[in-house]
Amino acid sequence: MTSQVSSPAEHADEADGPGEALVGGQRQPPGEKEVRQLDRVIIRFAGDSGDGMQLTGDRFTSETASYGNDLSTLPNFPAEIRAPAGTLPGVSSFQVHFADHDILTPGDAPHVLVAMNPAALKANIADVPRGGEIIVNTDEFAKRAMAKVGYDTSPLEDGSLDGYSVHPVPLTTLTIEALKEFGLSRKEAGRSKNMFALGLLSWMYHRPTEGTERFLRAKFAKKPDIAEANVAAFRAGWNFGETTEDFAVSYEVAPAGTAFPAGTYRNISGNLALSYGLIAASRQADLPLYLGSYPITPASDILHELSRHKNFGVRTFQAEDEIAGIGAALGAAFGGSLAVTTTSGPGVALKSETVGLAVSLELPLLVIDIQRGGPSTGLPTKTEQADLLQAMYGRNGEAPVPVVAPRTPADCFDAALDAARIALTYRTPVLLLSDGYLANGSEPWRIPDLDELPDLRTRFATGPNHTLQDGTEVFWPYKRDPRTLARPWAVPGTPGLEHRVGGIEKQDGTGNISYDPANHDFMVRTRQAKIDGIEVPDLEVDDPDGARTLVLGWGSTYGPITAAVRRIRREGGAVAQAHLRHLNPFPRNLGDALGRYDKVVVPEMNLGQLATMIRARFLIDAQPYNQVNGMPFKAEQLAAALKEAIDD
Repeated sequence: MTSQVSSPAEHADEADGPGEALVGGQRQPPGEKEVRQLDRVIIRFAGDSGDGMQLTGDRFTSETASYGNDLSTLPNFPAEIRAPAGTLPGVSSFQVHFADHDILTPGDAPHVLVAMNPAALKANIADVPRGGEIIVNTDEFAKRAMAKVGYDTSPLEDGSLDGYSVHPVPLTTLTIEALKEFGLSRKEAGRSKNMFALGLLSWMYHRPTEGTERFLRAKFAKKPDIAEANVAAFRAGWNFGETTEDFAVSYEVAPAGTAFPAGTYRNISGNLALSYGLIAASRQADLPLYLGSYPITPASDILHELSRHKNFGVRTFQAEDEIAGIGAALGAAFGGSLAVTTTSGPGVALKSETVGLAVSLELPLLVIDIQRGGPSTGLPTKTEQADLLQAMYGRNGEAPVPVVAPRTPADCFDAALDAARIALTYRTPVLLLSDGYLANGSEPWRIPDLDELPDLRTRFATGPNHTLQDGTEVFWPYKRDPRTLARPWAVPGTPGLEHRVGGIEKQDGTGNISYDPANHDFMVRTRQAKIDGIEVPDLEVDDPDGARTLVLGWGSTYGPITAAVRRIRREGGAVAQAHLRHLNPFPRNLGDALGRYDKVVVPEMNLGQLATMIRARFLIDAQPYNQVNGMPFKAEQLAAALKEAIDD
């Protein structure tokens, strides 16, 4: 869904006071019940991995985006395809934070928890602040289900939830009752309880409904009875909120009309933005896009999405393993395509030898790593930033590779274009480091005009480029551009441009196999100089108050860091902030920027990998602040750590 915004941009923090409500969007009138205005809300849907919580959260998010709110989401699901029903490891949740102003994170704690069973309640109750609202599916609170997660008594009756506003709702029973006319079995009808819950929450927060109904009819187009049953359950949930006495209040969060630059917006996830960025890069480069990939969580969505766009000249190859995927991609690069391979941390390890081959061949290749918790299989569905040093050094020999990292889901689009620019201009593989938090999370994205996109067109070699002493014109595959040090890109089959490929060291210029020590030293240093010379923008430091402490981040920590910095400044503290897009090479002004501060704090979802690089490169005592629990930082947590650093 897209929405139009025509107001100038303003910025506010997640913790700002209530905003002025502006009624808009398409919705049914709330009747005579009280309507309260809120500036922001955090909702978490939680249930079994088979309860459709991801779909429910995604639909609520889509309607929220079409309404015009700013938003940020955090899907959280188990690694098992179908964990045991009713168990804590099987709980799946989806958190959405939406507001009438600019926000940066999915929120630290939910204001509203929708718990579809005892396991969902137990797994999430600790995150809900006192006074928060809890909507509970009472039909699932049988003794056996409660015992399965360690409840000796019902939390709905033993007083343990007295500090919350609890709404007991028999979601399953109400759904089955609403679907009687469809002739479905009790089990089949009960599956639509997530749509009942979605309808109820849509009523509570005045979300549009038409888009969800269209979605359901399209999703179940081959099963129209199931489609209409889900629509009926969705409407029944809305009507239940409208008529029941338990929900005496509904809420409005006005569109964030002043939070964005003018333009057309849509909701987008990180992996979808990456996919669109790759397609845009191929069009701007006037090259076919080739993806050689092996499915792996959380990168597989890129393969799925790109396979839908053959009309843009996209070719996708699902290989038998990670090595075959990158091998095919490198072959496509040799053949003149914009070549991409996608994976996660374990796949980068397997692809490392072929990345080294791409370094030796000096061909453009995008290696996209959607990081997840490791080592080994680790936490496939949880997020982490622990592949930075692998991206920098995880190859044999001296094999330098540029490293680029997006900072938000929408920024993945621009990062893909930037990575393609570097790969094509400098004839090098590029590692792009996203992560599970960005990949699965979503936010509004302003759809750019075509004239805003960079021109990525590159020239293939078409003829001889060197004259020998006897006057003979020949093609030298390693004769370099004096500015970029890039070698020519010669597409196979071009007459007169035959040349050797392979992993054995090449002679400078001719590309012949060479074991000469001096030549090897020269080629190693030249490849390093090419990476060091890549043009990247200077680092921008946000420091309005002349702070003594700088917080430096990279990748997906941008949202929590920025939210924490806003909190500190609002309370009168002074802290500077900078965020790295380019991790190799670093921006040329990074050392000078760091040297202006007494303290440099580096929050990372690893054990201090960027901090290690900063210390080694600039001899600055960067203070790491680390977390490796599979979840993103919370703004409050970071704010407390930064306050301590400022006061120390």
